Amino acid sequence: MSNDWHIVNSSDEIPSPALLIYPDRIEENINRMIAMTGSAERLRPHVKTHKLAEIVKLQLQAGIKKFKCATIAEAEMLAQAGAKDILIANQLVGPNAERIAKLASWYRDIRFSTISDDAEAVGNLARVAQAHDLKIPILLDIDVGMGRTGIKPGPAAITLYKLINQLPGVDPIGLHIYDGHLHDSNPEDRFAKWQSFMEELKALQNDINSIGLSAKTIVGGGTPTFPFHAKHTTHECSPGTTLLWDFGYAENFTDLEFLQAATLLTRVISKPGNNRITLDLGHKGVAAENPHPRIKFLRLNEAEAILHSEEHLTLKTNQAEEYQVGDFLYGIPRHICPTVALYDRAHVIRKGKIVGQWQITARARKLTY
Repeated sequence: MSNDWHIVNSSDEIPSPALLIYPDRIEENINRMIAMTGSAERLRPHVKTHKLAEIVKLQLQAGIKKFKCATIAEAEMLAQAGAKDILIANQLVGPNAERIAKLASWYRDIRFSTISDDAEAVGNLARVAQAHDLKIPILLDIDVGMGRTGIKPGPAAITLYKLINQLPGVDPIGLHIYDGHLHDSNPEDRFAKWQSFMEELKALQNDINSIGLSAKTIVGGGTPTFPFHAKHTTHECSPGTTLLWDFGYAENFTDLEFLQAATLLTRVISKPGNNRITLDLGHKGVAAENPHPRIKFLRLNEAEAILHSEEHLTLKTNQAEEYQVGDFLYGIPRHICPTVALYDRAHVIRKGKIVGQWQITARARKLTY
């Protein structure tokens, strides 16, 4: 595709900073995801990256029917967009158990499922589900090395799976894993580490099946291990970043060929000295949890971030003289997921033209439920 894919003919009409979305490139990424799995049926894409109903609808049109999310708001957005099979891949404790029950009660034609790794949490979900005349499908969350959530494969995992089976109001349907700790740039190294815990996971699945229960469904993986789950298993695959892509993943995982489908538009608001420009792209405009560079500017070859605050980003660059106050730049974030969450809407660009705006509905902590 052209190197000018990001340019908007009427950029002067867009207030900055702004998030720009390119649906043509998203559609191509969806096609590549389906090609990797061989079937849309094996995909359960994560929506945390984009939080957009319109992108969900593009996936539905492509034949993808199952989705994964992290929050109740994302689940409600999915339901509103027309999804019929929604996995909330987070531990629903406290009021969130009641919230999912209310959401599932309202959308009775939608299959809402979730994950758990704790007996007390499962018991609470079961109690709430019974009170709402529901049966909530549960995937046992397995820790395969990340150490964030999940229970280790072994006897304790089997005991918890049995408990889920015994409790009214919940139903064990399989296993969930997230292997987000595998960030090796070399795909061979990444694959070797992935294989090491796949053997444990398969053994756990067999052990569960051997006691008369079923753990048929396995939802597995993030984006870096997506090709492994796609090629070497029958798992449901749940990549998320593949839809918009960012420069962090593009540089670290060169074996994954997806298109960057979102940019940030920012303007020069000051020139505070030689070889310096200041942009209106502070912490509120681009995710700031990573070290610099937090954004890679297109057509700005060498730029060093020397100051980043809430509203401002000051760069040192030998190209400073090429820019005047009011000029705009396009950039690709290092981490697109939390960057999208900073914006309430995205400008939609097709073939260089602004064709509308998309509300980033699920950036909210709560919609209705």
